[in-house]
Amino acid sequence: MSNGPHAKLAELGLELPDVVPPVASYVPAVQSGQHVYVSGQLPIAEGKLLATGKVGAGISAEQAKDLAQRCALNALAAVDSLVGLETVVKVVKVTGFVASAPGFTGQPAVVNGASDLFGTVFGEAGRHARSAVGVAELPLDAPVEIELIVEVV
Repeated sequence: MSNGPHAKLAELGLELPDVVPPVASYVPAVQSGQHVYVSGQLPIAEGKLLATGKVGAGISAEQAKDLAQRCALNALAAVDSLVGLETVVKVVKVTGFVASAPGFTGQPAVVNGASDLFGTVFGEAGRHARSAVGVAELPLDAPVEIELIVEVV
């Protein structure tokens, strides 16, 4: 299992965090058939939102890209706790929401923080369909939120 997803995360110096508890009435992830749908994940670490505000006004695109990676790591933790990362055969769809200042159009580069992590962890199986959407506000004034759909065995 030396090239499994956990090993890839370790190579990156990352480890899966505890699953972030929901901030409202939902569950972190749900399985339906061969798919796991992960609720939108915020850049939370150790129970704290890592940043607040708008990308392009107070939050740089590079900082937001790192925050998107944290969201992706939280999404992987939700998958792992439900079915185990080793059961993932394909990252199907990623949706990234970026709280954007007026005129900010770099949403795709921000969401690359999540996409790049999935590609590194799962290789070819990490290549996915994606949407990167600029929004006015996100829950808790978070700068970025990531949703994930994976196929499992």
